[in-house]
This record gives sequence, C-alpha cells and structure tokens, in this order.
Amino acid sequence: MDTPSPITAATEAAPESDLLPSERIAPGLLPRVLTTFDMVAIFICIVLFISNSALMTGAGPAAYLYWLLGFVTFLIPGAIVTGQLGTLFPGEGSIYLWTHKALGDFAGFFAGFCAWFPGVLGLVATADGALTLLQHLNGAWLSQPWQEGCVIILIIALSTALALARLRLTQRIVNLVGLAYGGAILLAGIAGLLALLHQQVAPVNYAPRDFLPTPATFTFYGTVVLALLGVEVPLNLGVEIKEPRAVTRYLLWGSLVIMVAYLLGTFAVMTAVPLADQSSPAAVAEAVRLGFGGTLGDVLGLLVTLIFTGFFLLTTAVFNYSFARLLFVSGLDRRLPAALSRLNANRVPSVAVVVQSVLASLVAALIFLVAPLTLRLLRPADLTTIVYDVLQAALTVIWCVSMIFLFVDVVLIRRKYPEHFARKQLAPGRVFHLCLVLGVLASSAGVLVIFTNPWVNLLSRRQWDLALLVLLLIAALGATVLYGYGYKKRQSSKDGPR
Repeated sequence: MDTPSPITAATEAAPESDLLPSERIAPGLLPRVLTTFDMVAIFICIVLFISNSALMTGAGPAAYLYWLLGFVTFLIPGAIVTGQLGTLFPGEGSIYLWTHKALGDFAGFFAGFCAWFPGVLGLVATADGALTLLQHLNGAWLSQPWQEGCVIILIIALSTALALARLRLTQRIVNLVGLAYGGAILLAGIAGLLALLHQQVAPVNYAPRDFLPTPATFTFYGTVVLALLGVEVPLNLGVEIKEPRAVTRYLLWGSLVIMVAYLLGTFAVMTAVPLADQSSPAAVAEAVRLGFGGTLGDVLGLLVTLIFTGFFLLTTAVFNYSFARLLFVSGLDRRLPAALSRLNANRVPSVAVVVQSVLASLVAALIFLVAPLTLRLLRPADLTTIVYDVLQAALTVIWCVSMIFLFVDVVLIRRKYPEHFARKQLAPGRVFHLCLVLGVLASSAGVLVIFTNPWVNLLSRRQWDLALLVLLLIAALGATVLYGYGYKKRQSSKDGPR
C-alpha cells in the first residue's frame, strides 16, 4: 500500500464535516515539488517590489518607522495567521479554502474571488513594471500607449508559456532570478554605505523630529501596508509543497528577507539619489550607479536594471500560476465551470492559466489600446494613466478586503474546530486576537489611503472615489452572479438522473 503524503495526511486529519471536493481530489492530481526555498522565492516575487522603497522616501527619515510599523502590525500578524491556517488546512486555494471553513460556502467563494481578482490586474502591473524599466534604459522606446499595450500583452503571453511548463522547471528559473534580485538589492545597500563614506549623501534632513510620524506623512503607513500585501498567496499552491514544515519556514525566512530588503532599498535611495529622482521606479538602480560611481557604477547600474527587468518578467509568470490555482480549485468544487480544473501533460491547471491570461490581456488591451483610440476626451497617454491607475487602485482595495477575511478566519476557525486547532496551534490564543485587531486596522488603513489620496492628479477626489466605488460594485455583483451560476449548476447536477 502507498504511504499517504504529509499534505494528504494532514488534510485527512482535518474535520470531515465540510470537506471540499478539492481537498480530496487536488492532492492526487498535482505533483508535490515545492521546497521551502521555492516558497520563499514565490513569496518574494509576490510581495517584494523594491520600487516601493523609492515611494517611501517621500516620508523622509520617518519612512524607516513606517516600515517598522507595517512589519509589526501587518506583515508579521499576516505571517502568523497564514502559518496557522496553512498548518490546519494545507489544501490548495488558501483564503478560498480557509474562509469556506470559517464562514461557509458563499463567503468562501466571495473571499476567493477577492483573493483572485487582484491576480488578473497584477499580471498587467508586473508586465508594466518590466516595461517601465525598459523605458528607463532609453526614453525614446515604446513611448505610445498602443506600443506599451502590445509589449504588456507579449509579456503576459510569455508568462503563460512559463506557467504551463512543468512547475519544477519554471520554479528553478524563478529561483535563479530571485537570487540575482536579492544580490542586486544587496548592491544597492552597499551603494548607500559608499555614498556615506564618500560624503556624497543626498540632502535629506535627518533632524530627530523628522524620524517621527506626522499627520502630513501618515498616509505612508497605508503605502507600507499596500507594499506588503500577498503573504498568503504562495499557499494557493498548498498541496504542491513537499513538506508541511515548509509552510511556516517560508513565512519566517521570506518575511525576514522582505523586511531587510525594503529597509536596504529605502536606505540606498534616500542616501545616494538626489531628491528630485528619489520617487522614480528606477531609483534603486540609480542608487547603485551613483553610489559606486564612475565606469563601475554605470556597469553595475545597468546590470541592476536588467536584473530588475528580468525579475518583473518572471514575477508575471509567478502571479499567473499562483492565482490560477484559485480558478482551478473553484472548478474542482464546481463553483466555476469544471473545465477550469483540467490539467495538461505537465500536470498544470492549463485551462485556468489560459483563461486568466486571456482576461489579463483583454484588460491590457482595454487600458492601452481601446480606451486611447476610442475615447477622445483626453490625450491618449492621460486617458491610459487614468484607466490604469483606477483599475490598479480598485484591485488593491479588493486585495485588502481579502486580507480582512484572512484575519477573521483564524479566530472563527479556532472557535469552530477547537480540538483540531489545539492539536496544531502555533501560538497562544490571545496572539490570534491581537493579529485580528492589528490586521483589520492595517487593511482598513490601506483602503482609506487609496480613497483619500488619488493616484493620479487628472481626476478630482470626488471623481476618483466615484470611479473606485463603481468598479468595486461591479466586482461585487460579478462575484455574486458567478456564485449564483455555480450554485444553480450544482443543484441541477444533484437533482438530475442518478
């Protein structure tokens, strides 16, 4: 007789009263190939966008305190809660699965939708990140919206090919690029130190009072929260992990890497880059160029830019296969069409990946091709900026909502399954209640910052809020309609001939 895998055994040990079909079926369909290092690499790809370090320099020296507040009130609580839920229910789908356990069928589907929808627009965002760095190499490249749209769609297509390959093969490439990415960030930290040693520090005011938060800079706390979203996403691939202990290990080591990297990036930019350039997406690469100086600085700066570009290209693939798993389990559970659960010869959910990629490509076409060519109210570039920023802001609000589900889930599951929880409990009960309070407040702060600070100055505050509310309403209605469709199909199959 075959010995059950650790993941399968853990699932079988869980309460059986509301076991989803995906919990029974997925472990037998998907290969267990992911190690702790793989999970750390996925975590970094989802969360560590080093360009956020440049954004934080707008807070001055207080940026360091805002990062620390974000780590303590959001990243660490999120890691604790994710580790506990992933240990209790190590199935595919993370928030989708855990919210089903905590709140039932509809809430599970809705939370899963909130966790999945950012992935579609995330594909566009990561592809756009690679495009922005390419444009930094030469300002004359890809200057028209339609050109940008074509490149973004091409990058999404490349990510699709990688996401459809064997997961082990794709993950090896991701790991190598992730190591190079870490090395580039370390170079940036060294560049900051060199700028200090050579007394070429950017003219930032380091008076003691400037290290403290003020009402004028408090919105940067929300920026930190938004930069740290995604702690649970690697567990969308829960049954593909080789060993259960990789769940807590990736959260520990990944969180440490992310905290150090963001602080290093902020230090490098704030120290080595002139004030006028500190908010640029390429500011970290510029810090390397200026910190090392001369020909060496030019070479290393170019190398860092190329590494960051490659990282964004690979991150698009990571977003693709990570978020497609939510469509896959929804197909297995008949919340969505069963075709989404089909695998290819590489044992990858190919239909889910392709459907997700097509949706992302359609969004990119809408933003960069259709809107600029059909709506003549504004300049094409301005209209593209408005549509892109509003959509990205809406996805971030939805992602914050999904995180609220995450923090609520752990407390409700502790009450609903006390014996199962006690057997696998990772921390005292009061810790989870503290995580609930901190996590909900931090997620709410992220939402508040988005609504109170428009990302584009081409819209008034009222127009910005109205556009966001309309998009959020459409997303909520879409999730409800999809759930109703799936519910009707499931009921029809139950009532049909046996």
